[in-house]
Amino acid sequence: MSIIGWIILGLIAGAIARAILPGKQPGGILVTLITGVLGALLGGWIASAIFGVNVNDAFFDLPTWGFAILGGLIVSFIWSAIAGKR
Repeated sequence: MSIIGWIILGLIAGAIARAILPGKQPGGILVTLITGVLGALLGGWIASAIFGVNVNDAFFDLPTWGFAILGGLIVSFIWSAIAGKR
């Protein structure tokens, strides 16, 4: 999967992660998109480094989406903890 695929996956995963997290998150749609892309990259790294899953096979592969959403949740949670204290 190319970098464009990861960006599109990150945008969608960021929106899903924001919908899953309870409460009001700081930032608008731009922050959601950025945390989604960073989360997808983090999720891909976690999948390949820790679990040995190759997430670059296909765009519509379930582990790819699962790890991208998991990464989006992690990055969104960290962003909420940092930006929520301001």
